Amino acid sequence: MTIEQPPAAAIPLLDRRTLFRGGLLGAGLAAMPKAAASATLSGFGYGVASGEPSADSVLLWTRFQADRETALRWEVATDAGFSKVAAGGEIVARPDHDWCVKPVAQGLAADSWYYFRFVAPDGQVSQTGRTRTLPMGPKDSFRLAVVGCSNIGFGYFNAYAHIAEADDTDLVLHTGDYIYEYGRDIYPTKQQELAVRMTGIDSEIVALADYRARYAQYRSDPDLQRLHQLFPMLHVPDDHESANDSYAAGAENHQPQTEGPWAARKRAAVRANREWMPVSDEPWAAYEIGDLATLFRLETRLEARTKPFDLADIIRPAGQDPEKILAALKAFESGDWRDPARTLMGGVQESWLADGMASSRKAGKVWQVLLQQTIMSNLKTSPDLANGMNEALPEFIKARIRAGVLTATAGLPFNMDAWDGYPAARERLLTSAQEADANLIVLAGDSHNGWASELDNMGAAAGVEFAGHSVTSPGAEGYITWIKPKDFAAQSVAANSQLKWADTGQRGYMSVKLTPTRATSEYRFLAGIRARSTALAGTQRISSEAGSHKLDIG
Repeated sequence: MTIEQPPAAAIPLLDRRTLFRGGLLGAGLAAMPKAAASATLSGFGYGVASGEPSADSVLLWTRFQADRETALRWEVATDAGFSKVAAGGEIVARPDHDWCVKPVAQGLAADSWYYFRFVAPDGQVSQTGRTRTLPMGPKDSFRLAVVGCSNIGFGYFNAYAHIAEADDTDLVLHTGDYIYEYGRDIYPTKQQELAVRMTGIDSEIVALADYRARYAQYRSDPDLQRLHQLFPMLHVPDDHESANDSYAAGAENHQPQTEGPWAARKRAAVRANREWMPVSDEPWAAYEIGDLATLFRLETRLEARTKPFDLADIIRPAGQDPEKILAALKAFESGDWRDPARTLMGGVQESWLADGMASSRKAGKVWQVLLQQTIMSNLKTSPDLANGMNEALPEFIKARIRAGVLTATAGLPFNMDAWDGYPAARERLLTSAQEADANLIVLAGDSHNGWASELDNMGAAAGVEFAGHSVTSPGAEGYITWIKPKDFAAQSVAANSQLKWADTGQRGYMSVKLTPTRATSEYRFLAGIRARSTALAGTQRISSEAGSHKLDIG
């Protein structure tokens, strides 16, 4: 049960006119050709946040920009008036960490809500934040809000605002793509963008100052600030926190010839993320939610991921001959695609997760929950997808759809950047879950659409997956325009044995409730994102009984 919300800060919806009128951007900064201008909101301008909760501790975050290093006092209390301080200390805000601080409050009571704040020597006080610790022992229920893929240029963060308004969440889980790295008119295009949301986005972010500025731009949003103010968050970066389709040694959207070494860009992206987010410096970690669950936060992008396959590279040598293309795809399906050396997590993390799931079950935990980035279930293109394409469609889209149908004919999935591109690694993970007798729940983002699947491995049930739709980034409805979203979803379910439900046309988030007997994901669909509103268009409840590895669709 939550406690009273602290008041929200009076944060204006930033647009370019507001920035100039308020003096937040100087003339020199505004004229810079890149996004490399550092954040300029002074004091506690970016609010507060918390994360990494345990039964007796929580990490706190704020940013305090001044003209010199500043020692801040932080306080955690059981009441909003801070008359009952439970923990406190000092920490120094320094420019080499972009003025961000992350103290850890320890010695707290389990399963408890707290208020927290930061105080500067000159008397400036931050927003009052609210956070909570994880439970110990028996727990009747625990609720997670699962969000991801929040591209600011496509619209408002109404999903974040709804989470704050509903106020029925214990912990927010962000599956990644918290920010996007693109420059203006790329993604979104000029035709897709909501212009007032594009302030501060000019060029692609590459250097450390660029990444810091992009986080500052996103964290200027009042709904994102409010989300962080009210709830602790666990966050796993996906690819856009660095660059599209990233992996250990590179990224699709990184060109070393013009953007420098990938290693330098990756270091900058990771550093900015760890400065600006309420996260630990550990790339993966486990969290105990009483006797209900162990939650495993995974890293599947930058530490060990093998370069994703590009199906175009497989198809290209075959030219335009469908028979040759199909033969090349079938050879790939039986060969390189199944290479056991390919990995998302790497051997060390794979072993850690296998041991963790086994230990969790031995300790009597009901659920083993994976917080990770990409879809794990097997998804192939429906053979009916190409029906109805008209001549007005760009040729590259038609070619991609036809290739997708051929890919499915060859027994291959369509997204090689998800777990589908790493079948041997997926098999190892699911085998370890089966050997541990885990009640596996996989939480995923990345695809911008909603999917619910029953996972199987080598012919046996292995768990369930709740994959969430995006906060703002467009889903399949944005490019599969010749089929109604509900029809495309039905086609997808019919074409994939693991997939039991799909929604391919709405934005929102998942509210996942864990109990000792059942896990339920309520998909909450926002009425829109082009105007600021918390109105819902509808919901969909899907649950799984503990031990069943099956989904019940309400």
